[in-house]
Amino acid sequence: MFDGLIVVSITLLLLLSGMPLVFAFGISGLICGLLLGGSGSIAMLAHVIYHSVDSFELLTIPLFVFMGVVITVAPSGRDLYEAIHRFLYKVPGGIAISNIFACTIFAAMSGSSPATAAAIGTSGIPEMRKRGIPDFLACGTIVGGGTLGILIPPSITLIVYGVATEVSIGQLFIGGIVPGIIISFAFSCWIVICMYYKRRRGQMQAAAGGETLVREHYSWSERMQYLPKTIPFIILIALILYSIYFGVATPSEAAAIGALGGVVLTLVFYRAYITKGNAMEILRATVNQTGMLMLIATTTLFFSNVMTEIGLTQQVANLAGSVQASKWATLVVINVILLVMGAFLPPFVIILLTAPLLLPLIKNLGFDPIWFGVMMTINMEIGCISPPFGLNLFVVKGIAPDIQMSVILKGTVAFVAILMLSIAAFSVFPEIVLWLPNKMAAAAMAK
Repeated sequence: MFDGLIVVSITLLLLLSGMPLVFAFGISGLICGLLLGGSGSIAMLAHVIYHSVDSFELLTIPLFVFMGVVITVAPSGRDLYEAIHRFLYKVPGGIAISNIFACTIFAAMSGSSPATAAAIGTSGIPEMRKRGIPDFLACGTIVGGGTLGILIPPSITLIVYGVATEVSIGQLFIGGIVPGIIISFAFSCWIVICMYYKRRRGQMQAAAGGETLVREHYSWSERMQYLPKTIPFIILIALILYSIYFGVATPSEAAAIGALGGVVLTLVFYRAYITKGNAMEILRATVNQTGMLMLIATTTLFFSNVMTEIGLTQQVANLAGSVQASKWATLVVINVILLVMGAFLPPFVIILLTAPLLLPLIKNLGFDPIWFGVMMTINMEIGCISPPFGLNLFVVKGIAPDIQMSVILKGTVAFVAILMLSIAAFSVFPEIVLWLPNKMAAAAMAK
C-alpha cells in the first residue's frame, strides 16, 4: 500500500498544480514508473501510447464529435426548443419542460453535455426568464438538462467505456435510452411541482420589471411550423442506433453515416449558416475536441499501463476482493469514489482510469457490465454539474453572466438529487436499464 500512497501523492500534486491533464497523467506515469519499477512501460513509451489509441472503434469519436459540432453551429437547438415549447406552453412551467425535452433530443444529436447546455441554453434561458421562470430554476433546467448529453446515445462517454472494457457499444447505447427518458421525465416533474408552488404563492411575474405574464396561444399550424426541421434529425439518430445494434453497420461506419447525414440535413435546412467561416469553425472545433480526447486517452492509458506493471492494479483488486462487505455496500463505496472523482476530472478520464479496474469486481459481485456502464455515466453526469469542475455550471454562467453562481448552484441542487435517486433506483431495479437491450438482443437473434 506504500506504493499506492506514492502514486496518489504524485498524481494529486501534479493535478493540483494546474497543469493540463494530458501532462499531469503522462508525467505522473513516468515518475511512478521510474521510482517503483515500471521501467518496461517507459522503455516502450512510444509503443504503449500508439497502441493505446490503435483502435478502429475510437474512430467513432471524431466522427460523432464532427456530427455534433455541425448540428450545434446551425440553429437546430433553437428550432427544436421552439417546436417543443409550442406544444407544452399550457403546462405549468411548460417552457422549462420544453428545454428539458429539447436537451434530451439535442443530446442525442450532439453527444456532448456542454454542447447541449450551450445550444439549448442560449435561447432557452432568456426566454424562460422573460416568461417569469425564476432565475434559479431557469439555470438549473439547462444545467441539469445538459447532463443528458453524455447519457442519451450516441454518447462519447459510453463509447470510451465500451472501448476501455471491450463491452458492446451498441448495447451501451440502447441501455442509455430508457434511463435517459426516465431522468428527463423526473426533471420535468420537478419543474411542474416547483412552478405549481410558485403560482400558488402568487409569484408568477415576469423577470423584467415585474410585468404580468403574457398569455400565449399557438394554432395547430404554428405548432407544426418547426417540426419539419427537427424530425429528420431525430430519424437520423434512430437510424444510427438501428444500424449499430442490428449489425447493419459497425459503430465507426454508423458514426460516418451520422457525420454525413448531419452535414446533409444541415445544408438542406440551414444552408445560410454553413459559410466558409463556419466550415473552418466546425473543422477547428472537431480537431480541438478530438485532439484533446485522444491526447488525454493516450497518457491516461499509459498511466494505467504503468500501474499494472508495478502491480498496483492487482493489489487494489486483491484488496477489494478481501473486503468482507455486501455487494450493495461495495457498490455504494464505488459510487461515492466516482462522485468525488467526478468533481475534479472529466468523465472520460475517470472511465479510462477506473473502468478496467472495476469491471472484474463488478462481474464478481454479479452486476451486468452494460448496467454498470450506464450507472457510471449517470454518476459522471453529477460531476458535470458539481463544483469545482462542473463544466455545465460555467457554460450557463457564460450564457447568463448577470446571474450569480450561488443562484445557479441553488437551481442545480434538485437536479443533482434526482440523478442520485436515479442511481439508487436503477441499482435496486437493474431491469430498467437492461430491459431494452435484452428485448432488442432477442429481436436480433430472432432474425
